[in-house]
Formats: sequence, structure tokens, C-alpha cells
Amino acid sequence: IGNTVLHILVLQPNKTFACHMYSLILSYDRNKEGPGSLELIPNNEGLSPFKLAGVEGNTVMFQYLMQKRKQNLWSFGPLTTVLYDITEIDSWAEDQSFLELIVSTKKREARQILDLTPVKELVSLKWNMYGRPYFCFLALFYILYMVCFTMCCVYRPLKPRTGNRTSIRDNTVYVQKMLQESYVEYEDELRLVGELITVIGAVVILVLEIPDILRVGAAKYFGQTILGGPFHIIVITYACMILVTMVMRLTSTTGEVVPMSFALVLGWCNVMYFARGFQMLGPFTIMIQKMIFGDLMRFCWLMAVVILGFASAFYIIFQTENPENLGQFYNYPMSLFTTFELFLTIIDGPANYDVDLPFMYSVVYFAFAIIATLLMLNLLIAMMGDTHWRVAHEQDELWRAQVVATTVMLERKLPRCLWPRSGICGREFGLGDRWYLRIEDRVDPNKHKMMRYTEAFKAQDRYNYDKGLEKLEANGDTVCKKELSTLSLSRSTSRTSSHRGWEILRRNT
Repeated sequence: IGNTVLHILVLQPNKTFACHMYSLILSYDRNKEGPGSLELIPNNEGLSPFKLAGVEGNTVMFQYLMQKRKQNLWSFGPLTTVLYDITEIDSWAEDQSFLELIVSTKKREARQILDLTPVKELVSLKWNMYGRPYFCFLALFYILYMVCFTMCCVYRPLKPRTGNRTSIRDNTVYVQKMLQESYVEYEDELRLVGELITVIGAVVILVLEIPDILRVGAAKYFGQTILGGPFHIIVITYACMILVTMVMRLTSTTGEVVPMSFALVLGWCNVMYFARGFQMLGPFTIMIQKMIFGDLMRFCWLMAVVILGFASAFYIIFQTENPENLGQFYNYPMSLFTTFELFLTIIDGPANYDVDLPFMYSVVYFAFAIIATLLMLNLLIAMMGDTHWRVAHEQDELWRAQVVATTVMLERKLPRCLWPRSGICGREFGLGDRWYLRIEDRVDPNKHKMMRYTEAFKAQDRYNYDKGLEKLEANGDTVCKKELSTLSLSRSTSRTSSHRGWEILRRNT
């Protein structure tokens, strides 16, 4: 019951009351330091009160709990060395990481905890010492891997076509080799080495991604933008396309160009994932994801309806015409593709003006130009501009969350020998087996003194204002106006103690 009450207090809107009641309940806890402490008992979701405060974005309760856990090591003048308990914060030995919970929640208030002590210092330590070097090395290794795969695709086994053309529009001159013909010469053996590297890389990607999907869940793993959800979909689809290409090559099945083309596009698009390691490029990946899966997905439904309608109209208009003179609309699939190009203004009106055109072509094309080019494309630009404005206001916050997510990912994937635990073991200071982070804080006495002056002057101003309001309420309307003018004159001309205090503060500043 006590643990349930603690979890309820974390969710209370009145933060001051919740902190006092939290401390009161813990004062009756008999197992304050043992494993049976109320603060360490998780709820049904596996969250302790401390983790719940982070997930809910309760910064007041989080700071209150961190103040209870810190230990003052020594103090000399304005310098103070503090040991912060990071046992539940550090993701090194946690199955359900506190940092991962913060970046995976949809509440923006939770990401503000990343700027608080000691979370900010812990993330900075991990990223600068291990995260950034490993991430840059991983980005370089992936780019070299994609270059190897691209070269294997460029020099894939092809042979000249021997059969006759079946149509006047047939333009194929090379066909795919059979498996027995693909690995004969020395160049084929070099390509085989690159293909083996590509397949091994695809298998490694699946081995690394599938356990995280089972641990976190597909909806949460692919749906969180900060965790790189769309990029996880891209890289898993890329690995599957590589394996499909390998099966088609081993079985001598024609048409391997289809999965190979998809793999090339997806593999190189996944390079954008590594932009999150740089503050200049990281927020733009978030912006691209929000535009693609927000604005563009909604816009594509409208675009599909417009293209389908006008493509059908163009095909019907040119259905009775000679296709040799109007090749852009010679069949229905080609009409759809041509209308798509017209929609994006990639090409101009594909009409052959050397022959007579149907009158309805001019009417339909006029309506299409007005609706598609002038209306819908400007609508898309306005939608994307609004998304850019919203994301730009929180781009620094999103980039820090990206850094945390990347750090946690690397810490889970890399061996323990390459990523030692951060912090100091409490046994060195007689504090048990818990881990601490040592932070040196410099206290500026003048700053605190001026803050006390400010609060005192604010209180004095508030007292004078309330007193003036009481006089206004006591008198009638006529007297009210007179007192108001007198009060304004006195506050602008006379020097009360509050005004003198503010003047002293300005001069000192």
C-alpha cells in the first residue's frame, strides 16, 4: 500500500505537497536501505517511483529524489564536490534503462530531465568518452560496406541477349547470367568476396535488430522517431532484400534487379541515420521523418486520387490515337506514370503538336494544371513549412534526446570490455555497492545574495500593491480614481524601501 501511495504522489499536480507526503511515508518505512525499501518496489509496468517521475516528466519530484540520494564529499569555499547516486539512472546494468524510458516517452516534459544534474553530466561523459568515437567508426564502416555492395551491383553478372525482340518498344540488350556462368573469371571471384561481405552484413543486421524488437515491442520500437524507428524499418527491409537477392542468384531466378534496386535505395537512405551524431545535421533527420510520416503521408492520399482521375481521363482521350506519335499515354500504367510526372512539374505537357490533338486534351490539361500545380503543391509547401517551424523550436532538445538514444543503443550492442561502467563504486567511500558520479559544483555567493535581494524586493512590491488594492476597494468610484492616480504618482516619484532596494541591485549589477 505504501509503494502504491508513492507512485500516486509522483503523479500529483501539486508538487510541493507530493514531496512532503513522499518524505512522510518514507519516514515510516522499516526497510529504508534494504532491498525491500518502498522506493525500490516497481509497479506493474516495472517502474519504480524514481523511474516513474522521469517518464512522467515530473522535474520537481525528480530533483527532490536526487537531492535525497546525493552525498557531499567535501567543500572548500565556493567549490563543492558531490556524489550523485546513478544506480537507477545508468543504463549499464539496467534491463529497463531510465535514459531509454525518457527518450521513448511521448511527453515533452520528460526530455527536460536530460538537462538536469546528474543526467546531463552522465550523458555527456558517456558520449564524449565512448559514444562519439564508436558512432563515427560505425558510420565510416557502414559507408564502406555500402560502397562494397554498390560495386557488386554495378558489376553484377550480365551477358548479351541472344533472342529476338518481341516488340518495337523492346530495348533490352543484356540479360542475367545463370549461376554456373556467374563465377568463372578472376573478376567474378573478386565480386564474390564483396557479395559474401554484403550477405554477412545483412545477417549481422538482423541478428542485432531482432532481439531489440522482441525486448521493446514492434509498435514502440518502430514508432518512436527519436529512437530511429523509421530507420530500423529501412535497415531491416534492406537486409531482407539482400537475402532475397542471394536466394534468386543461387536459384538462377531472373528478376534479381527488383530486390537489388530496393536494397540500394534503402541502404544509402539509411546513411542519414548517422547524421544524428552531429549537432548540425541531427535535428534535420527528425524534421525529415516528421514530414514524411506526417505531412507527406496525408498528402499522398489526395495526390493519389487526383492522379488516378486525370490519368484515366488522359488514357481515354488518347485511346483511339496512334501510340507511335503519343508514347506517353500508350497504355494505362504509362499514363499513370506520366500524370505523376506532370503533377510534380517534372515534365511539360507531353503532347505531339505535329499531329492533331483531341479538343478534350486541352480542357482536361487546363484543369489538371490549376488543381495540381497551383493548388496542391502550394498546399504541401505550406504544410511542410508549418512542420519545420514547429520542429525548429525544439531542435536542440531533440538532438540531445537523439544523443541519449544513440548512447544507450551503443552501450547495449558493444561488448562490456569496450564500454566500461561510468562512475565510482560506493565501496571506495564506504557507501555500499551503489555507483556514484562525482560532480564539482561552484557556488557563487554573490549570485545567491542577489537572488535573495530580488525575492525580498518582489515581496515588498507585492505587499505595496495589495495594500493599494485594499484602499481602492474601500473607497467609492470617485475616490477610487483619485487613489489610483495618487498611487501611480507616488510609485513613480517617491522612493520607497523597495525602490531603493531595486536601485541598489541595479548599481551592483
